[in-house]
Amino acid sequence: MKTFIDLNADAGESYGAWNMGDDAGLFPLLSSVNVACGFHAGDPLTMQRAVQRAKAHGLGIGAHPSYPDLPGFGRRILEATPEQVYADVLYQISALGGMCRAARVPLRHVKAHGALSTRAWTHPETAAAIAQATRDYDPLLPLVALPSTPLESEARKLGVPVVLETFPERAYLRDGRLAPRSMPGSSIHDPHEAARRAVMMVKEGRVEAIDGGYFEFEVDTLCIHGDNPNAVQIAGSVRAALEEAGIQIRPFAVAPPAGSQGQA
Repeated sequence: MKTFIDLNADAGESYGAWNMGDDAGLFPLLSSVNVACGFHAGDPLTMQRAVQRAKAHGLGIGAHPSYPDLPGFGRRILEATPEQVYADVLYQISALGGMCRAARVPLRHVKAHGALSTRAWTHPETAAAIAQATRDYDPLLPLVALPSTPLESEARKLGVPVVLETFPERAYLRDGRLAPRSMPGSSIHDPHEAARRAVMMVKEGRVEAIDGGYFEFEVDTLCIHGDNPNAVQIAGSVRAALEEAGIQIRPFAVAPPAGSQGQA
């Protein structure tokens, strides 16, 4: 049984008058954050403020690249070639990496957002483009991935460190896919139910599937969606339940892949 786990949430998801999360309320409850890089939400000032806030709380900071889709919050699959996905992801990682460098904190991971992420769960070419962009920015930079997906396998092929993620406030299908948001019960809004699922995920490495049975997996980090209207309450309940179960909340640590020599 794991004795520690990372707890992450998406951050900096504001743009103009559009504010999709409560960073101030969430950050004290987390160990890592995924900062929007301007393509689905965020802008330079919002990114800078999110990095500064994460630094103040001692959180691990990751880039949260997306399809270029501000109107759709990055939740619409766009017809993009692997070359375009690679360039878009590298651009966004580089932008947040620059913010981190100026704040004198490390960029600790990459996690694809929304439709770009779900596309990479089923489309190897998209997954490979994300993994290659991450590796080309820094071969030691971990990529957060859903277990048993092309994103995990393509990253491992390239020697990119992988952090396996699950979602205590989203429902799963037996095959490991997240239940579509259009499916009733796909999102969990009850903080106590999310907390129960989080403890099961970490202690047992499995969770009930919405279509029957269980989905079994390894997990390094749990994600709370920052745009969930109950995100702060869910994060607080999840953290309290994990700590009560003897599980420490701390940023994940990933060993570099064999033969890595650091950033090119």
